[in-house]
Amino acid sequence: MNLSRSARTTPKRHTAQRALLCCAVLLGLAAPAGAMAADSTMTQLIKRLIASGALNAEDGNALLAQAEAEAAARASASAGQGASGGVALEAGDVRVPYVPQNVRDGIRDEVRQEVMAQAKQEGWAAPNEVAEWTKRIKVGGDMRVRSESRFYSDSNSNIETNWAAVNAGNGFDTNSNTNLTLPPLYNTRQERRNLWRIRARLAVQADISERTRAGIRLASGSNNGAVSTTEQLGGGLTKKDIWLDQAWLSYSLTDWLTFKGGRFGNPFWSSDTMFSNDLNFDGLAANLRHESGDAVSLFGNLAVVPLQYVTDGSPSQSQVKTPNENKWLSGIQLGLDWQPDDSNALRAAVGYYDYSNITGKLSSPCALYAGAVACDTDWTRPAFMQKGNTLMLIRNITRNPMDPANTPTPQYVGLASEFRLANLNLRWDTHLSDDIGLRLETDYIRNLAYDKQAMFRRANNGIVNNYGAGGKATIDTFRSGDTAWMLQATFGATELKDKGQWQALLGYKHIEADALPDAYNDPNFHLGGTNARGYYVGGAYALDQRSWISGKWMAAKEVSGPPLAIDVFQLEFNTGF
Repeated sequence: MNLSRSARTTPKRHTAQRALLCCAVLLGLAAPAGAMAADSTMTQLIKRLIASGALNAEDGNALLAQAEAEAAARASASAGQGASGGVALEAGDVRVPYVPQNVRDGIRDEVRQEVMAQAKQEGWAAPNEVAEWTKRIKVGGDMRVRSESRFYSDSNSNIETNWAAVNAGNGFDTNSNTNLTLPPLYNTRQERRNLWRIRARLAVQADISERTRAGIRLASGSNNGAVSTTEQLGGGLTKKDIWLDQAWLSYSLTDWLTFKGGRFGNPFWSSDTMFSNDLNFDGLAANLRHESGDAVSLFGNLAVVPLQYVTDGSPSQSQVKTPNENKWLSGIQLGLDWQPDDSNALRAAVGYYDYSNITGKLSSPCALYAGAVACDTDWTRPAFMQKGNTLMLIRNITRNPMDPANTPTPQYVGLASEFRLANLNLRWDTHLSDDIGLRLETDYIRNLAYDKQAMFRRANNGIVNNYGAGGKATIDTFRSGDTAWMLQATFGATELKDKGQWQALLGYKHIEADALPDAYNDPNFHLGGTNARGYYVGGAYALDQRSWISGKWMAAKEVSGPPLAIDVFQLEFNTGF
């Protein structure tokens, strides 16, 4: 329904009327005694109220008549008082009737409250106030500048195949009669003394309602890899890429149970031995927390994560399409927090992670020489990988019977092992003094699905890596493992919150080749992946509440197989907001 301008301003007019009338009453009470005639201050004020529209004509005329009559009565009374010996008021004298303080305060507060209530409702007061929806939006982010150096041993093997690059291309022809080139190889001996890198992240979180939240985060990154949002500088001063790092919705069914879907941060409590600190998850997660007492609380985490969907139209140049195969990660974790006193706290958790359908499969006979554009298990190659896992050839390529020796055999590789991981995490915090704390952490991982015999049967003896140095590549010379563990001690402030706080850390990692998928763990130690062991030391110092500098040295080499020692030093300046 449309309202006229006068109708819309009625609340303000009523408020103004009341304020002016109150002023009129007070002025009337304090009016000059010699002005109680028709043109007294009171009657003039009423006339002005009628003229301004603050009083309608009918009410105003009634008030005017009443005021004139009262003025005449007061004048008569004053004259009578003078005749009877009283003190008559002379020209210029003022009669000041007594108005109690509580009455004056009541009038003032009532007018103030009504005016402010009307102002807030209509938005024409409180100039520093912001819209209600902005109070439900939180903006945050962080920035890091890093100088990184990489050092390689001169005794490293110089034939370390970059199988991720092979899988990203058209395959590698393993027939030496038709291909005399080497596959893509890692750099293993040429040191990089200085590499400038940055990381920038910007996040927005909205409290949609009491129980519903949404979040979006943008991040830098040199590529769309899963484990790092670090952007390498240089490149001819070209602009840098920004990626959609997170996009999620969450709903708290109760105070202790929250569901989250979309792309979100790691829902599990874990170290970077299992999952990189920059890793985000796609899918659906549930987080539970229950306070069971003053000192103990329980928590649980669940997630179902789609790792890869096979493209519906693959292969694009074939009439026969690949079945809709999907790769999944399903995880569950249960843990507790125990704080027996103000100086000690223990956190412990056990988890189980099942990677479904990520293992490589040997294809049916594949006649690429006859025009086939793909083999039926090409989809089993990993969507993303670093290095370390045992790999197998996945194409069973048929030779041209007319010229078998000169038939190209372009191969892809897949993971030879299955992965079902059991995980134990422990962390203990204590105080060595008022200013120095100590945190001890351990992470233990065991691949319950590791089976060397099953791997060789699955690959039909087509395993391509993780053999001992020298000798023939057979099951007897094969070297791998199913276990990973980490120990770390942190001294000083476990979290840098105030200016001047510091911390120092010392740790050791041991990650056997098939203890876990090499795609998702820390990309810095041994430059990512598995089949690595070694120590690391570091420290940090807080420049203020939100900024700190840090340094870290990581010295690692292979657990088994050809020698590959890589040391990494990182010096960083970090800030958050």
